[in-house]
Amino acid sequence: MGREKITLSGPQETMLATLYGRAIDNRSAQPILRDRAAEQALELIDYDFRKTGMTPMSAAGIALRARQLDRWTAEFVTANPEATVLHLACGLDTRAQRLAVPPTVLWVDVDHPEVVELRERLLTPPSGDYRMVGASVLEDGWLDEVPADRPTVAVFEGLTMYLRQEDGKRLVQRICERFPSGRLLFDAYGPMGIRMQKLVPAVRNSGSTLHWGVADPRELEAWHPGLTCLDALRSVDMPGISLMRPSGRAAMWVMAHLPGFRDVGWILRYRF
Repeated sequence: MGREKITLSGPQETMLATLYGRAIDNRSAQPILRDRAAEQALELIDYDFRKTGMTPMSAAGIALRARQLDRWTAEFVTANPEATVLHLACGLDTRAQRLAVPPTVLWVDVDHPEVVELRERLLTPPSGDYRMVGASVLEDGWLDEVPADRPTVAVFEGLTMYLRQEDGKRLVQRICERFPSGRLLFDAYGPMGIRMQKLVPAVRNSGSTLHWGVADPRELEAWHPGLTCLDALRSVDMPGISLMRPSGRAAMWVMAHLPGFRDVGWILRYRF
């Protein structure tokens, strides 16, 4: 069977960079995420991954970010064994495969129809109550088809920075209004990260534009009654930095101590 030739562009193309980063991490002597499914998917793709500009250090950062979001998702599912997991803008992420949640959990992967079709060809679906929805997360309608009677965790990685703030606000509000309780788990750029976007090869080479940077995570609490920020982890000092190579740890330390750069990115958890 021939490899899948990828012709995506813009934000959808950047999902290949994160896939590649997780695969690089899996090939390292001491993997952080151990995402074997990502490496298997990579072997089925015909694409010039040099365009991503991925390095061992940036791959480790991607793995650490994914690991933290995985841990928060698993924690919620453990506390709510009949929960719904909404995995928004899932791309080619293998979070459902990595976590192997119990069959009582409803897992819904959401992305554009062409991405969902690509997932069907490249990834083995996980067991359990698993569904894929082909739609933009900003579209109306698809959310109404998700059962609204369960605690729900919405996890979205590599999404918010491509949205405009008003679209991100409406997405958050729609989720909070739809479900009785739950968590929002996502990463975000700070304003400095938005200003530096052209220094990110995957963004620059795909022709993408980043829009929304979160300056103060607690400002989002005003978007819906009861929305509360539980954790605001800075990307430069997130848990597990010690697992990076010495050069990566040193770079993170420097950024953490430079004015403006400290808040270049976030990993956020909210309760609603």
